[in-house]
Amino acid sequence: MEDNLMWVGGPPFPPHSPIPPHPGGPFEAHPGGPFDVPPPHAVPLPGPRVKRGDVRQALLRLLHEEARNGYQMIEEISRRSNGIWRPSPGSVYPALQQLEDEGLVRAEESGGSRTYRLTDEGRRRADEWSGVEPWDEVARSMPEDRHELRLLWGQLGEAFVHLTRVASDKQVAQTKKLLKNTRREIFKILASDEEEDER
Repeated sequence: MEDNLMWVGGPPFPPHSPIPPHPGGPFEAHPGGPFDVPPPHAVPLPGPRVKRGDVRQALLRLLHEEARNGYQMIEEISRRSNGIWRPSPGSVYPALQQLEDEGLVRAEESGGSRTYRLTDEGRRRADEWSGVEPWDEVARSMPEDRHELRLLWGQLGEAFVHLTRVASDKQVAQTKKLLKNTRREIFKILASDEEEDER
């Protein structure tokens, strides 16, 4: 289920972004208030199509190149799909456990982390793959304009988090006005499309 949702903007607060707003800050959400909405990074949108077995195949392909831990594989899949597909730990680690149970990978404990590598049988299975790389196939399932919208929304989220930390009262007022106008314009766009469909 999680792999069919795209969490806009990547992790909630990227390493280069400021920390979340503190309670009582200028942008703190109050029930029924102007900011009583989910932040951009927490809005689930329809994501790319991930078929059954895609995670499993992606892990085999990556381990065919070199040994990796689970986090490294999640990051690499995200990088190779240009950020479109970032499988959740809840889908990656059970898949790794299944591959280990089937004798296709083996895990080694190192520095508090489990590093996975292919067994001979796992390498033979990975060698049999002749299709499109799973991350490429998943990335192609996401229309380019939707992906661009996702990136823009994520950038807005980072800007918003920064505002919560440094905005003056005047900037808060300006931002509120801008957001209200933007919301109004978006609904105008949607209403315009609906009118065209009715004709």
